[in-house]
Amino acid sequence: MSGASDTVVEPASAGLSVMDATMVLVGVVIGIGIFGFPPLVAQHAASEAMYIALWCAGGLIMLVGALCYAELGSAYPGAGGEYLYLTRAWGPRVGLMFAWARCSVIQTGAIAVVAFIYGDYAQRLLPLGSQGPAAHAAISVVVLTALNMVGTRYSKRLQWIFTVLTLVALAAVLIGCLTASGHNLLNTAEPAPLSGNPAGLMGMGMVFVLLTYGGWNEAAYLSGELRNPARNMSRVLLIGTAVVTGTYVLTNIALLEIFGLQGLRDTPALGAEVMQLAAGPYAAAMLSLTICATALSTINGTIITGARVYCALGRDVPRLRALSGWSARNETPVSALLVQGVITLALVALGAFSQNSVQTMVAYTAPVFWLFMLLVAASVWRLRRMDPERPRPFRVPLYPLPPLLLVLTCAGLVVSSAIYAGAGALIGLAVLAAGIPLLRLLKPAQAPG
Repeated sequence: MSGASDTVVEPASAGLSVMDATMVLVGVVIGIGIFGFPPLVAQHAASEAMYIALWCAGGLIMLVGALCYAELGSAYPGAGGEYLYLTRAWGPRVGLMFAWARCSVIQTGAIAVVAFIYGDYAQRLLPLGSQGPAAHAAISVVVLTALNMVGTRYSKRLQWIFTVLTLVALAAVLIGCLTASGHNLLNTAEPAPLSGNPAGLMGMGMVFVLLTYGGWNEAAYLSGELRNPARNMSRVLLIGTAVVTGTYVLTNIALLEIFGLQGLRDTPALGAEVMQLAAGPYAAAMLSLTICATALSTINGTIITGARVYCALGRDVPRLRALSGWSARNETPVSALLVQGVITLALVALGAFSQNSVQTMVAYTAPVFWLFMLLVAASVWRLRRMDPERPRPFRVPLYPLPPLLLVLTCAGLVVSSAIYAGAGALIGLAVLAAGIPLLRLLKPAQAPG
């Protein structure tokens, strides 16, 4: 965490243009979430206007968060992302707790969430009984973990195939929405009134919206390669946010036109339902197959990156060295993959016994995720004070308002998700607390400077 990583290095090549970086950002953000989370957002929106307002608010928060991450990424472009920022700003113990949270809650929970979205669509193609979605989710985790243990080169090839299908699936849904909007076949039931605290409902709805917008933090890694980042980063973020927000808002307006708010609440596999209306059962089956492939792409990619976190934790903490085991023959961290797979399967089992598996997994991960996001947002302010002479090719405009707004948003999301989500949130926080003894395993160290 020192040496070369402490120096801001200008890219040797011409770097990324504004449109290059914008397309990378848009490609990272738009993914499988748009096929799985709209029904869950609808379940926490009291009206259609509130439903659309949540998606618009998500775009604003995406912009604010990306601005904060872009400053951190331009000032500290070394590998490590949030782990690096948190360690620099708050010390190695906070960095270690974040690594523990990534391993035990955030990353494994994210794999389980997407696995259940995959299970909802796979169940339509191959029913496996009342616990079919959970069974499909577990099978996907086992097969893809095993594939990665066999060798990274095989998982990378599979990743290429799956990734190409993501935009195909989204384009099909948009076209289906345009075709089916005149049918209005499912837009019949009046939305049922929601019970519970309105603020808590909105907060939990925003959790699902922001999961769909997930990936904007990758802006931190674009700033080091962007041409003239001080001038162009704001353009990338504004254009990228406008494209993503516009796509999501228009898609959800079309979904409301077809399903209505209550119909959307009751439709877990909405992409397949759209195609069923627009082009019949064969098109619905083909889209379900395509969405399954995009979900598997997300699961596979998250398994690849998540295992590297375990590996890094094993290198940094001597007593956890077993996690750093690397197979030179297969070019893969076998021990880390195995541990990650076991934890994820335990979470899948937890979700299988809940009424809504995806919602349970989100409740498990959300408070912990937003707690550390709050600390990352506060790191913008803290690192400016601790390291004022550090070159910052990109600075957050209107400072300190964007970091403050992100801190307040994250604090609200921590509270709303912890209170409203119930037992799942408490389990996630308890697992985080179980990592406190790990702090004793960490040797005294200086934060990277």
